Amino acid sequence: MQGLALAKAYYETYGEPMLREQFPELLPYLAVGLTGSGSECFGYDDEVSQDHDFEPGFCLFLPGEETVDRRTAFQLERAYAKLPKEFRGFSRPLLQPVGGARRGVLRTEDFFREKTGTADGDLTAEQWLSVPSYMLAEAVNGEIWADAYGEVTRVREKLAAYPEDIRRKKLAGQLLLMAQSGQYNYLRCIRHQEAAAAQLAVAEFVKSTMEAVFLLNKAYMPYYKWSFRAMRALPKLALEAELLEYLLTTDNEPATAEEKYDVIEGMAADVIEELQEQELTEAICGDLEKHAYSVNDRVEDAGLRNLHILAGV
Repeated sequence: MQGLALAKAYYETYGEPMLREQFPELLPYLAVGLTGSGSECFGYDDEVSQDHDFEPGFCLFLPGEETVDRRTAFQLERAYAKLPKEFRGFSRPLLQPVGGARRGVLRTEDFFREKTGTADGDLTAEQWLSVPSYMLAEAVNGEIWADAYGEVTRVREKLAAYPEDIRRKKLAGQLLLMAQSGQYNYLRCIRHQEAAAAQLAVAEFVKSTMEAVFLLNKAYMPYYKWSFRAMRALPKLALEAELLEYLLTTDNEPATAEEKYDVIEGMAADVIEELQEQELTEAICGDLEKHAYSVNDRVEDAGLRNLHILAGV
């Protein structure tokens, strides 16, 4: 049973009755669901995931202390802690996972501040450029089953996707890195007989390409260990994941290196075709660097456009 379904069943069996019986006055202010850190919040969990930080638990979001005071929050925490420790063959651990509580009673503002740097989802351009994509993914993943107060839903809606100018700025930077690492530096490293450096160039190309593909899908790339799985499910350029895996898992002997460079150029062409489909570039060539600057030129906000092209990576 996957974590999202387990959490919802546990909430419906024990959590919801507890809230209705013991805290009916809180129901207009609560949001309940499962979101944040952990593969189960993305629906990526399997049997291997169950070896740590996996439990039948859920998130109870409270507004600030001016609405729900500390004493009431503490009482709710104690009630949550007393819920059954066993459910459908799974146990709730006694110790919190590394990094703090992921389930139980959470202040809405604390949760979003930890993920994004702001409590209300109103990010500055600088914050949009600097917050890692996987943290933004954790802020909006999972499911919210109840939100009478609406606060959690409102913040999640603000954070659902990058503003268009931010998307273009970040995309421009990733395209430039794709060009430098894949179209330029990979073969140079091979010619210098630096196989290890060539593979580092491949790794940089893979990371930048994945980021670019997620941006072209208007989606956040999750933490690296889930990035391939997430990419395979994207509506656009999902097949590129198999080619990226090939680049990472093959050697750099002369014959293979030539083939890998052909793959890199083919992927560049696919990305350029998608850029043109979305009318993000005016460049007409196969050079990703020229397309990077063309995308940057289409950022509408002058202040953002004039930042260094790598400001968002």
